[in-house]
Amino acid sequence: MRAVVSEKNNIKLPTFFGKGLKGAIGWIIPIAVLVTWQILGDLKLIKTLIFPTPLMIWDSFLWLCQNGDLLDHINGTFFRTFLGFFIGGGLGLIIGLFVGLSKICEILLNSTVQMIRMIPHISVTFLFVLWLGIGDASKIMLIAKGSFFPLYIFTFLGIRNVDNKLFEVTKILGYSRLKVVTRLILPATIPQLVLGIRQSLGIAWGSLVVAEMMGSSNGLGYLMMDARAMSDTATVFVGIILFTIFAKLTDSIVLWIEKLLLRWNTTS
Repeated sequence: MRAVVSEKNNIKLPTFFGKGLKGAIGWIIPIAVLVTWQILGDLKLIKTLIFPTPLMIWDSFLWLCQNGDLLDHINGTFFRTFLGFFIGGGLGLIIGLFVGLSKICEILLNSTVQMIRMIPHISVTFLFVLWLGIGDASKIMLIAKGSFFPLYIFTFLGIRNVDNKLFEVTKILGYSRLKVVTRLILPATIPQLVLGIRQSLGIAWGSLVVAEMMGSSNGLGYLMMDARAMSDTATVFVGIILFTIFAKLTDSIVLWIEKLLLRWNTTS
């Protein structure tokens, strides 16, 4: 078993203990903030109507769980987020592959895609509502638009950054075009693809907040907007925290998948 060495007294600690200690130290500041926050609220030094204490937020979360509304909101949120991400991200991946692999496609498509990318993301919200109504379609399309560009850009850059010497090796080995793509290009672009997926997911979650405020009847964004209208700040905090947890969870899953895919790469 590898060990972590303490420079002060040269005591060797098991690796897992060293990692656990680092993780525990990372929680010191968040816990201190929560405790201080709770104490200030209990002492009436902050207005809990505007800035509810952690226990008030926890009570609001439990109440939402008990009345059964929260699960419905979470289901609506996940449906819109992932459908929009798969549509936009999938198109970004496919078009990025074509543009990255073909000079002709790059000449035909890249300038147009880059011009569309410059359109402010939120500014098309009302257009989507006018075209598609206030149902799920407009919300999913807004999320898809935001998810498209990061995956397109990172796929394109990943392909173009593959070392030319590797292509020369594939020519010597007599690889077909399909084999070059599957055996060389795609494995070499995995780090860029993962970065694009992470960026796309982040924008998807951010777009969802705006999307669910466009006449939704469920979803965490709708829950937060309804709570704001009722001056229920604790519920607004519940929505923000859940958004953060879900976004972080999906990001961690993508990183875990990257490690599985790059087990062959000793430098990753």
